[in-house]
Amino acid sequence: MGNCMEMEFYAVDLANKLGADYAEARIERRYTSNILYRNGRVEAYRYGSSYGIGIRVLVNGGLAFTSTNILDKDNVERIVRDAVKIAKNASKRAIKSIKMSEEKLVSARWESKFKQNPFDVSLEEKIELFKVFDSILKDIGVFPSRSYNFSTSFLKKRFTNSEGIVVEGKRLDTYISYSIIAFKPGKGSVYRWNSFAGTVGWELIKDEKPEKYLMEEAKKMQEILDKAIKPPINESLDIVLGSEVVGLMVHESCGHPSEADRIMGREAAQAGESYMKPDMLGKRIGTRVVNICDDPTIPKSYGFYLYDDEGIKARKRELFKNGYINEFLHNRETAAIFGVNSNGSARASSYNREPIIRMANTYFVPGDYSLEELIEDVHRGVYIKSYMEWNIDDRRWSQRYVGLEAYLIENGELKRLVKNPALEITTGGLYSSIDAVGKDLKFYPGTCGKGDPGQGVPVWFGGPSIRLRNVMLSISL
Repeated sequence: MGNCMEMEFYAVDLANKLGADYAEARIERRYTSNILYRNGRVEAYRYGSSYGIGIRVLVNGGLAFTSTNILDKDNVERIVRDAVKIAKNASKRAIKSIKMSEEKLVSARWESKFKQNPFDVSLEEKIELFKVFDSILKDIGVFPSRSYNFSTSFLKKRFTNSEGIVVEGKRLDTYISYSIIAFKPGKGSVYRWNSFAGTVGWELIKDEKPEKYLMEEAKKMQEILDKAIKPPINESLDIVLGSEVVGLMVHESCGHPSEADRIMGREAAQAGESYMKPDMLGKRIGTRVVNICDDPTIPKSYGFYLYDDEGIKARKRELFKNGYINEFLHNRETAAIFGVNSNGSARASSYNREPIIRMANTYFVPGDYSLEELIEDVHRGVYIKSYMEWNIDDRRWSQRYVGLEAYLIENGELKRLVKNPALEITTGGLYSSIDAVGKDLKFYPGTCGKGDPGQGVPVWFGGPSIRLRNVMLSISL
């Protein structure tokens, strides 16, 4: 990052001289590459870089954030003065003064590990992979819409604050996805999107084998169109949910409502509210087998980091424990409100976004059951392995998931495919219905959106298969 790295120290020092009670600066350089291949041709290719600094200051209980991608001394001085001025004005209008939690901070360095840098892989080799995808689909059936995406990002950042710490981080992200629609005359269509990602290199392709998943799922989509029957509805059923569905559920109905800024109302007009209230720690939310964690320290994960964007050391957060609400996600601001330490949940998507409370890798903790054991104890029900669509309300309480690959269960055995089973359930109803948890933990990548201006950060969500007792299904038309 060259001599411009010194600008962050200059910015913090200047903010202190101008009267800031607290100041921090985060400088970042990022390189990105993206290829979109659609219906047999390259539709877009982009290579880019960004470089800039974000400044945040606290003055008399008022907090302000500014940023710039012009890192000369005069411009950095300008945005620091702007931040201090804005913070002072904010302090005069604030109902409550903002404080930062007291923390024991240390300087540190961290980075993700990878084997082969995707930036060193030729464009031709990446396009050839997409041609393989197309050839696989051509041999299976009719797929009128086929879209593949490959992207990679390398980020180097450095954080310092008025408490004297310096934290440096490096991470390489690699991501690949496919989006396909299968169609048969008289049978209709089904849609599937799937992705693979982590803080790894080109080895992701070899390790995850996306072409294998594409082949299997494309065949299953054709089978769904040919053979799937209507699911049983308007009757009490036992439902087994696959890890993909479970991962999405815990992200949406546990992770988001556990964000302390959302609980305090900050996100109400931006990304929604939370059914949780500040006094709900220790309240029962589900059965004793319900355990949900969020852990940024998982190696190679898409939500990986070892220090957050406030310089706090990352750790695993136990959000639900034995069926009880156990912990909220905090940054230093909300930690001060709740009288606890930050658990390292402050993340920013770029130098020009403020760090706010975010998830990392949110998952349902695995149990002891095999998938076969979950199914064999079901007299009549449905196994929903993957989903095609979903939605959830702003408070994260009422939700709906429509299955893609799903099977009727009769007397402990998987029977015929069922088409478009829809599980509509409340968060309380969901977690109170779970009686058994599988051991087949798996993670899935996503980009989690939040904030205003909006910012998306890479995350994993995951879980094992789980079993719900005595719930009802509807059908998505």
